Amino acid sequence: MAIKRVLLIAFAACTWPALAHSVHAQAAAEEIVITGEEVGSAYGAPRSFSRSRFSNLTNAYVLPPWTFYFGEIYEGDVFRHGPPDHLFTQEIEMGLPYRFGVAAEANFERFNGGGGASSVSLEGRYALADWGKIPLNPTLFAEYKFGVGPIRHEEGPAPPPGEEEESGPPQRPDAYEFRLLLADEFFHRYEWAMNWFFEKENTGDRGREWGFAQSVITPILLPREQLKVGVEMEYKNFTVKDTRGDPQHTFVIGPTAAFRTTHNTRFDVSTISTHSASCRSTRSKLACRGESAAAGDVAPTIT
Repeated sequence: MAIKRVLLIAFAACTWPALAHSVHAQAAAEEIVITGEEVGSAYGAPRSFSRSRFSNLTNAYVLPPWTFYFGEIYEGDVFRHGPPDHLFTQEIEMGLPYRFGVAAEANFERFNGGGGASSVSLEGRYALADWGKIPLNPTLFAEYKFGVGPIRHEEGPAPPPGEEEESGPPQRPDAYEFRLLLADEFFHRYEWAMNWFFEKENTGDRGREWGFAQSVITPILLPREQLKVGVEMEYKNFTVKDTRGDPQHTFVIGPTAAFRTTHNTRFDVSTISTHSASCRSTRSKLACRGESAAAGDVAPTIT
């Protein structure tokens, strides 16, 4: 009996460390938590400048490598005379290494009872240096637009009476656009972006426009910069092949607000008034944008 008791005690002493280690390993395994990081900085830029679109009117810098941006944009134009014009845009962008980025957009329009697709575009951008290395952080932007539907609302002069009724509305021509994107942060509080642009249609009336847009915003009230408010404006010079010497000047200005609903999603609203000097008319524009961004890889965290 004494021998059996000694053997039992020896067996328990040998197996206890293994059992304790197994229980500890099981407890440690239950503490493994996998978390996804919010979209980080693009080459040293503040997060506000690492999200493709800076505001409803302006873009800024580039996305971090292998980060994806998704955007839904609505723009409504209300004119003093005539029906409103509704524009919808869906876009997706991907950040690439070496400060490159590519994107695609699909645009839809509804005006005066008719609607459908209007254009599809491909974009590319390149930041000349890491953030802060060059003043105002210049970024080059190029876009090609494929016209896929009729022109439902003329931006320039209206066609002669009867012409549209006989042949129907003309097809939207292809166009190309170049932009210079500038952006910076001042006093660690005020965020600013400016875009210079030039766009030209390849066929049709060969519409051509150039101008600039700029926005400035600052965080208020809520913690972690969840709510930002500011102002934005845009000047545009537009001509067609028959009006090169008599351009249409358009200037818009108004308040803007951005609310960050989660780490990677944001909702923007801008209400701006438009004054066209050549047409001597005013209109109001409402621009709403919902966006989300996601990092390409998610790192596990063990606690």
